[in-house]
Amino acid sequence: MRHRITVLGAGYAGAVTAGRLARRLDPDDVAITIVNAGPDFVERIRMHQLATGQDPTPRPLRGMFAGTGVEVRLATVTDVDVDARTVAVTDSAAGSSTDVLGYDTLVYALGSGWDPGDVPGVAEHADEIASRAGALRLRQRLAGLAGGQPVVVVGGGLTGLEAATEIAEARPDLAVALAVRDGLGDTLSPKGRAHLRTVLDRLGVTVHEHTTVTGVDTDRVTTADGGLIPAAVTVWTAGFAVHPIARTTGLKVADSGQIVVDGMMRSVSHPDVYAVGDAARVTGPGGRPLRMSCASGLPTAWQAADAIVARMTGGKPPNTPLRYFNQCISLGRREGLIQYVTADDRATSTVLTGRLAARYKELVCKGAAWGVANPTLRLPTRRRRIARVRAGTQL
Repeated sequence: MRHRITVLGAGYAGAVTAGRLARRLDPDDVAITIVNAGPDFVERIRMHQLATGQDPTPRPLRGMFAGTGVEVRLATVTDVDVDARTVAVTDSAAGSSTDVLGYDTLVYALGSGWDPGDVPGVAEHADEIASRAGALRLRQRLAGLAGGQPVVVVGGGLTGLEAATEIAEARPDLAVALAVRDGLGDTLSPKGRAHLRTVLDRLGVTVHEHTTVTGVDTDRVTTADGGLIPAAVTVWTAGFAVHPIARTTGLKVADSGQIVVDGMMRSVSHPDVYAVGDAARVTGPGGRPLRMSCASGLPTAWQAADAIVARMTGGKPPNTPLRYFNQCISLGRREGLIQYVTADDRATSTVLTGRLAARYKELVCKGAAWGVANPTLRLPTRRRRIARVRAGTQL
């Protein structure tokens, strides 16, 4: 009987892991199943574009994995039992039937979503762009706004910067504001911050620095100093939270809810479980946790897939560099900022700006999507046979 590998989640990290495993292992030895709630791969790093009326290329998962030997199961994960080595799912098709999937090796890649936190009114009145559904709701709301109406983006991270500039460029008739808790671009280099300010000024974005939002209402946000900022639409980008199921599984998790893994992306408490992407608590250079991002998700996927292959075939354990090289920020369709960083994600003095940076960022987005959409074309490595395979046996 074939060794059963189940991958939960078909975002960047999950889809790449499944495809890489299919490329490296013989289908006579393994049965690979990837479980995802939606039928399409979602380019999450383009959600700000979707929200402003642009339409990224559709990428149906079943088309992506056709002919690879990977079974695509369209279902929502409702429970993971790491002792019984089973996953409970509810099918996305009509009827919403439930099922239990057994596994021998599990790859947990359920990722993260927006985090409304405990700020009053956020869950009820704010919009998010961490998901396709959220971006489409924001798209409808923005399309319904008349000229001159105010839009406030809360959060000064990369997602907030990209959302504010994309909205301001696509709808110059709106009054776009950005509220950041600290200084604008305070993790960037002086050159990076200067360019960011120049672009925001050019786009007419009002920046509220050192501003903590303490409440969101239908027409305004409230700040810690008692101030009010008008907002017909509030876009909340102030943080991400991982899927809550991991906390209920018995797996060792960090305070963030991420699964604690070793250098092979293997759970430190359950060796038949691997975690990748935002779901994993990965220690990077300098002992710092990797941030939730596509830039972190892809190398953790490569590391996990290669580690699983090495374990099952007796090969050499992998050593994928888990480090950073740059932060790529789109500032609308015509401007960008590439901030080069140290291995542990601290800004250096080198930046790339302007149209060239915008084209660079677009190539990064296209490259990431291509790598996911062509899962078995990543490596020329021949498929390897497994020496010992038995369903229900931990390798």
